[in-house]
Amino acid sequence: MSESPSLIMVQFLNWVADRPRTREQAVEAWHSCPHISVWEDAIVDGLVRTENDGRRTIALTSRGRTMLATAAAHSH
Repeated sequence: MSESPSLIMVQFLNWVADRPRTREQAVEAWHSCPHISVWEDAIVDGLVRTENDGRRTIALTSRGRTMLATAAAHSH
């Protein structure tokens, strides 16, 4: 994913970064439309991962944090 992230991807990464969320919450909140695969794209692109903490919490990877910071810097 070398191009700029889509607005929906930036929104998703901000949502993940906002507070601890479970994998189930992410699937429920972000898998509502079969044409918008932001949840799946974030996993495939290595932007989020599922922590094996008993709750299956999702978290940004270092790549996800970098992408979010870059998008924030470009929005100003």
